[in-house]
Amino acid sequence: MPIFRTGSGRLGVVEAHHLLQSATAVLLDVRETEEWNAGHIPGARHLPLSRLAAGAKVSGAPAGSRLVLICRSGRRSQHAARLLLERGVDAVDVTGGMKAWARQGLPVQDTAGSPGTVI
Repeated sequence: MPIFRTGSGRLGVVEAHHLLQSATAVLLDVRETEEWNAGHIPGARHLPLSRLAAGAKVSGAPAGSRLVLICRSGRRSQHAARLLLERGVDAVDVTGGMKAWARQGLPVQDTAGSPGTVI
């Protein structure tokens, strides 16, 4: 299935959701811990932009996988994708972020596995 980008290195929510169904993509949530705890996408990994910008590396992603980055609205994830691209990592971000994800009715859960909220 082709991936339709909304801009350079950016994916819309529907395209990101389809890409994440493949074994070649890993979702990385770059929001802060309080936001993550309130609601995140099941199966996502968490690495706040503040830590990524300070030099933290993304661990546990299979070699050759594409990182799909998400935040609340798309600004932080776009910045994170640029940082990772500069480090030679295949990364794209999701336009509209978690707010757009939730508007599409896609799953969001809190840290207990219950339905979550986007703050």
